[in-house]
Amino acid sequence: MMAEKKKAGSKKMEAKKETPKQAAPVPKKAPATAAPASGKKEQTRIGVFICHCGTNIAGSMNIEAVQEYAKTIPNVGYVDNYKYMCSMPGQAVINKAIKDNKLTGVVVAACSPRLHEPTFRTATKEGGLNPFRFEMANIREQNSWVHMHDQEGSTEKAKDAIRIAVAKASLLQDLFPKAVPVEHAAMVVGAGVAGMQAALDLAAAGIKTYLIESQPSIGGRMSQLDKTFPTLDCSQCILTPKMVDVGRAANIELMTYSEVDAVEGYIGNFDVTIRKKARGVLSMPEAEAKGMVGGGCNGCGDCEAPCPVIKPNEFEVGMKPRKAIYISHPQVVPLLYTIDFDSCIKCGLCVTACGEKKAIDLEAKDEFVKVKVGTAILATGYDMFPVEKKTEWGYKKFENVISSLEFERLICASGPTSGHIIRPSDGETPKRVAFVLCAGSRDNTGNGKPYCSRFCCMYSLKHAHQIYEKIPGVQSYLFYMDIRSFGKMYEEFYYRIQDEGAKFIRGRVANILEDPATKNLHVYTDDTLLNRPVDMEVDLVVLAAAVQPKEDTDRTRKLFGVSCSMDGWLLEAHPKLNPCGTTTAGVFLAGVCQGPKDIPDTVASAEGAASAASIPIHMGEVELEPYFATCIEEKCAGCGMCVNLCPYSALALVEKEGRQVMEVTEAKCKGCGTCGGFCPGGAIWMNHFATPQIVAQIDAFLLGGEQ
Repeated sequence: MMAEKKKAGSKKMEAKKETPKQAAPVPKKAPATAAPASGKKEQTRIGVFICHCGTNIAGSMNIEAVQEYAKTIPNVGYVDNYKYMCSMPGQAVINKAIKDNKLTGVVVAACSPRLHEPTFRTATKEGGLNPFRFEMANIREQNSWVHMHDQEGSTEKAKDAIRIAVAKASLLQDLFPKAVPVEHAAMVVGAGVAGMQAALDLAAAGIKTYLIESQPSIGGRMSQLDKTFPTLDCSQCILTPKMVDVGRAANIELMTYSEVDAVEGYIGNFDVTIRKKARGVLSMPEAEAKGMVGGGCNGCGDCEAPCPVIKPNEFEVGMKPRKAIYISHPQVVPLLYTIDFDSCIKCGLCVTACGEKKAIDLEAKDEFVKVKVGTAILATGYDMFPVEKKTEWGYKKFENVISSLEFERLICASGPTSGHIIRPSDGETPKRVAFVLCAGSRDNTGNGKPYCSRFCCMYSLKHAHQIYEKIPGVQSYLFYMDIRSFGKMYEEFYYRIQDEGAKFIRGRVANILEDPATKNLHVYTDDTLLNRPVDMEVDLVVLAAAVQPKEDTDRTRKLFGVSCSMDGWLLEAHPKLNPCGTTTAGVFLAGVCQGPKDIPDTVASAEGAASAASIPIHMGEVELEPYFATCIEEKCAGCGMCVNLCPYSALALVEKEGRQVMEVTEAKCKGCGTCGGFCPGGAIWMNHFATPQIVAQIDAFLLGGEQ
């Protein structure tokens, strides 16, 4: 049956050779982007260039057979192959062939367009053609790599891919990118170490930067740490100067206790609405702006003492109380108290204590501020995995099982115990401490995370070292699957901890049980190196909890039109070639919001994102790809159905010549085709992906057969 279909397809294709397709019609009202008609029919001559990619492609198919076949495809005027078509000599082959053979379009059969489409567009342009007269056939990722042991099948599939690409290339038209101005301002969302570094770099480059942080203070997770590995520097000693620099920077407008409420616009012209949550306390500049000379909060703390409401301090992971009016820790920036209106009883004692400063407003309401920025950086950070989901380890069931973040606060001099490590059950100093690594990481059981959280091994080694510093005669046990010490001086740090006396036991902990009488804990596992079961009695267990995307990551990514991975981390445009960019032009990523990173890598990614975000701002304008929809007004019925379907809010109904028609904001349109696919009257023309072009590809696939 399939053979009969192929023969029928071949006959239809032969018939098509006799009556070649005309060039796709250009809509009457369209393109400023479409080539103007010359009145003379252009002879279609497509050049096909086949890349060997070393042996990536050539090792899995017969290049010569593919080349000979390509010569028989209608509208093909030239065929060539080269070992590395993306190289300078390879691009020179394309340039020369366009000029010598008067080609009207180019097809490169090579790798993914995500890698080299810009490269070959440039080569096409340098050959004298409009760069959008180029089409790519992916015969590597979609062919040779998945059919490496089937040379015959791979060869035939490559023929199909090239034939389909030629069908579209024959109907491509000249398109011309449009330039839009770029606002000389940027936004950074999240003020952890990544957000602060990105904001400081942008500000140093002379760019007005809005730094948005949802918490009352900047600093993020790093401000909760005691020391950093492998140098064992005090975390706050490194971080606090950076926090102060952010608070003082003239080009940074710091907006704490705020969050992004809405985002409209496109690269160069984002209109962002920021919700400033009611803080209930006026800063000194705010008070001065209201004519209250000498007023406003100076961080004295007089208001806190009389407050009768006591709540757990989230910064101290609930191990220390705070009041309804509070600062989370002594080094906050800005030094400004915050009222927790969810727990405040509005007794007014804080107002009385504040006195003449008149900094407290118990009737404060949320405010909405609109700003315009050219680019945005997302540095929203991460949350700790709720390790209580792993019930076998007894977290929140046994008092002496704590998380790694709780350990950080216990051992920190500014923490709830002033740096004294104690057992939560009785306040005694532990002498045997177990560290359970991969607590929720590398876990495919369904209630864990399948990925490696990357820095847990190293901070557990740091914790083991710290207890040797703090507690004479202590013994630490590290239960691990694999120690991943990947960074500079990390492996040396691992050996150092071994030499200090830490015991390493290879095996995933199966269960932790408590002795009710002593509150000691029994850690059960299998030692996979000694091939024997282990029952280790310890005083304290520290779970190296996995990290996961922040709870509001999905909301944030939808606001900015950014994709996410299967695990929920924000997704970069390309992991190697564009690790800081996203699929939404003008939006960049920094830090752990795109996946687990340690502090050095986080800072490096922030600097990369700041550099990338500053480029369009300093250029002053940016080119947009002309892949936008165009309305053929004569066909538009003004039904407006497409307007509500557009995920980018790029469409609107406007009044023209006494009737309503659809109009496209070209800079917002991403060319997704949703409107064009739905339009019942066929009134929407998709540049570069027009219906005649897509139909030609389908026909080439279904009716291609053997020629």
